[in-house]
This record gives sequence, C-alpha cells and structure tokens, in this order.
Amino acid sequence: MAYSAEKAAAFAYQGHAGSIKLEVDKAAIHQIELDEWGHRHEVLTIMQQYGIPVSKYYEVRFHLIGKVISGSCYVIGWFMPFYFAGRLESGNVCEYFRMMHYFHELGITEHDQVLYNMGIKEKEHEVYFLGRIKNKKLLPFFERIFNWGARKSFNDVDLDTKYPVETSEAYCKN
Repeated sequence: MAYSAEKAAAFAYQGHAGSIKLEVDKAAIHQIELDEWGHRHEVLTIMQQYGIPVSKYYEVRFHLIGKVISGSCYVIGWFMPFYFAGRLESGNVCEYFRMMHYFHELGITEHDQVLYNMGIKEKEHEVYFLGRIKNKKLLPFFERIFNWGARKSFNDVDLDTKYPVETSEAYCKN
C-alpha cells in the first residue's frame, strides 16, 4: 500500500504546486513531489527483494485518489491543500518507522538507513507545510476538527533532537 500511496501523494503535489502563485512554494512542493517519487522507488526496491507483488487494486485506487486530490487543489483555495498535505505527511512519518519495527521483529536491519531517511524526510515535509499555515486564522479550527496542527502531530519525531539511525526504533512506538 505504501508504494501506491506514494504515487497518490506525488500526483496530489503536482496539483498543489500548479494551483499556487508563489514560485518559492511551487519549487518547494515540486521537490516534495520528487521526494515522494523517490520513496516509491525505494519501497519498490524493498518489495522486489522479498518478492512482494505490486497490488493492482491499490495502484488503481491511489492513482484515482491522487488525481482527484490534484484537481481539487485548483478549487478548494490556498489553505486546505497546505493543511491536509501537512496532516498526511505527519502520519506518513511513522509508516516508515513502523516498517523498520516490523523488519526488526524478523531480525532484518539492512533497510534501517533508507527507512530512517524516508521517515525523516516525511517529517521535514510536515514541518514545511505546517510552517506555511501556522499563523493562519483557520488553523485552530482545523486542528480541533482534524486533530493535527501546531499543537498536535501524528508522530513523535523532533528534527531538532533526532535520534541516530541506531536508536531510531524508539520512534512511533505508540
């Protein structure tokens, strides 16, 4: 599912970048899109190593979801794409650390660095999107409804005091 969901995210960021005016934001969101394509490649590499097939169902489902979100960015205004991108990225952080936990349960540590890098990159994305909306009047309202924002996150990663890869299994235990 992670493989296909990365495609949906990348498609969504294409629409997000296309729908905004500031070139600096367009460039940042385009880089985030490229990061998501890179994550998709890394997940596929791991899947291939273990003979895990790509789900056609998830590929179609997330292709459509990504395209719908991409198109909606042109009609829902400026705030919501930034908000929901940040919220999504916040949850994605732990997906990669949980993958690491599952591999560790099997005694596999060879993917730790790539999973760590992807989890940290997702946190950087979350921080970027939150930074763009943290002073907006709508944020407290959305935070109350959707349970993410300036005071709430779906992960426990702090970029200012990151654990090294060797002890990063401590992330996302809850």
